[in-house]
Amino acid sequence: MYIQNPGDRNTLSLRNNLIKVKGEGEIAVQPDTATVNLGVVTESKELISAQQQNSIVGNKVIDSLIALGIDRNQIQTFDYRIEPNYDYDQGKQIFRGYKVTHILEVKIDDLSIIGKVVDTAVQNGANHVANVQFTTRYKDSYYQQALVMALNNATSKAKTIANTLRVTLNPTPILVTEGTDVIQPFESQHIAFAKGVSTTQILPGQLLIKASVSADYKYHPISG
Repeated sequence: MYIQNPGDRNTLSLRNNLIKVKGEGEIAVQPDTATVNLGVVTESKELISAQQQNSIVGNKVIDSLIALGIDRNQIQTFDYRIEPNYDYDQGKQIFRGYKVTHILEVKIDDLSIIGKVVDTAVQNGANHVANVQFTTRYKDSYYQQALVMALNNATSKAKTIANTLRVTLNPTPILVTEGTDVIQPFESQHIAFAKGVSTTQILPGQLLIKASVSADYKYHPISG
């Protein structure tokens, strides 16, 4: 009797003359697009005052970004919130005022100005910076390259298993199942504050694009 470990995809099925393998492929690429969240948070005892302050500063931030060459269509509201603020004294809730938060998501095509975008926004009143993320316009093309590598990797594994068992492998799989595509940083991406440097340095690093497949190959004993 043959017992298959359910957690191992690289298996040999004696009943169906199948070799089942998993193939993986990955490719490191340079990002060409970035997004960053820039926001304005204002507080006041009066809601109208907090909203007005937020609107004035927010518009100033937006105008400064457009002056840098960022298209208005690449600036959109990511989050807008109005929240009451409270202090707590001996278990009692004491109303302090209101907090208005307006977060923008800014898309940047020129990665060389990311630091300048952040600095300009901060200089014009932004007091929230978060979620610097990098991606590529050519994700689909790179993913297809990684997918080819994954299938080649699966075929190579199947051939190795067949050669070890001294059986003949049909090189064309009878079933291929695509896994989930993954894009992740290849190197750490962070904001660096360096002494003597006038502009915040944001390092894009590289992106690692991964693909995986599961494939079933038929085999038969070598005729003697």
